[in-house]
Amino acid sequence: MQHHTRHYINGQWQTAQGTDTHEVHDSSTGEVIASIPSGLAQEAEQAIEAAAAAWPAWNATPPAERAQWLECIAQGLQAREEALTQAITAEVGMPIVQTRRIQVQSPIAVVQEYANILRQGFAWEERSGNALIVQEAVGVVVAITPWNYPLSQIVLKMAPALAAGCTVVLKPSEVAPLNALILAEAIHEAGLPAGVFNLVNGRGDVVGETLVRHPQTNMVSFTGSTRAGQRVAELASQGVKRVALELGGKSASVVLRGANLEKAIKASVGECMLNTGQTCSAHTRLIVHEDDYPAIVPLLQAAISRLSVGSAWRDDVRLGPLISAAQQVRVQQYLQVAQDDGDELIARSEAGVADAPQGGYFVWPHAFKVRPDSRIAREEVFGPVLAVLTYRDTDEAVALANDTDYGLGGAVWAASDDEAIAVARRIRTGQIHINGGAFNRSAPFGGFKQSGYGREGGVHGLQEFLEAKALLLPQG
Repeated sequence: MQHHTRHYINGQWQTAQGTDTHEVHDSSTGEVIASIPSGLAQEAEQAIEAAAAAWPAWNATPPAERAQWLECIAQGLQAREEALTQAITAEVGMPIVQTRRIQVQSPIAVVQEYANILRQGFAWEERSGNALIVQEAVGVVVAITPWNYPLSQIVLKMAPALAAGCTVVLKPSEVAPLNALILAEAIHEAGLPAGVFNLVNGRGDVVGETLVRHPQTNMVSFTGSTRAGQRVAELASQGVKRVALELGGKSASVVLRGANLEKAIKASVGECMLNTGQTCSAHTRLIVHEDDYPAIVPLLQAAISRLSVGSAWRDDVRLGPLISAAQQVRVQQYLQVAQDDGDELIARSEAGVADAPQGGYFVWPHAFKVRPDSRIAREEVFGPVLAVLTYRDTDEAVALANDTDYGLGGAVWAASDDEAIAVARRIRTGQIHINGGAFNRSAPFGGFKQSGYGREGGVHGLQEFLEAKALLLPQG
């Protein structure tokens, strides 16, 4: 068992001042594998002060030099790929093969991508008449990140913020913090100037709120639940701080008449169940034509029956455990809600691995036919639960897709891309897959409605950490 006792503040590992700790569990076994310190308000304040002191020099660093720093960080992460894979497999519970590709290799590529954006000549200035419009770093950025894709969510904030010329204070999830400590080791080894990156572990109501409230914080980038995001926005508004929020989702996969049903159902189930359903943009609502429903049922049953459930450490497992006992109880409660509401069970995986550890936080995947007012059709379960709804015409399909408080992800399947695009334009959500189009990490990712505001990824992610200033020049 690892006992971590330090935060990373002002370029140094500093022993925690408090005595409270958080336990980190292996999701596949329930065993405690590590502990981290629970930071104090004064430690959060020290981190912000360090970031504020470091900002002028970092902001003045030429973009080409910032690109070099990012490349060094990417190389340090690459050297720690196996350590990161082991840590995230344990603390999150995504199967190890998926963890290596999605949770580790992809975030490393994101850091390198922001170095490339700087090297390729980002447009820091433009002319409009007599105005010279310049892009400037917003300043000190607080990044508060979740547990489901921990390293990915960290680098989607940290890398563009550093690229923009901002300094960063990170508060990672206390449920999955080990990967963040490995990241801090890579940053320290790279020799990033003191105070440019800081990490304080701890609770949201202590460390998180202190960071958000601090007068020297210029921006908060938060990913997590809608309820927590509302609290962040409330606190930040008191200081009129810039805020970016990436929150919950209840994304719809809309299957139009004439679509390839087999392909659509297989992909929709995969998008719903990835990371055992613990994905904010998961396609947890499947919207199909009522005349296609009889043909879709056996396709759903076949797709879900192939989802083997077991220890994340096995190569032959498709779905690992949920991240915690609390999350396991939450999802089990929703399964009971579905039964109490009279939702019709369509499919349940029976493909459990025989030697799945008894202490692991396992829940088997389910699909239900539901009414539009069903709780599992409207609320974010954050587990392997698919809600299936039927429609009579395209207008009703669009209405069902939009009948949600959220708007983060989604998909449209049709006989042609043009037909799918026409329907996708009518759906209020931030990112929509067209006939199985692949995820693109350079495309903007973010939400409408209660899924938040702001965008991550690519150039749009960089612009989130910049302010536009107009210099009005004399004419003639």
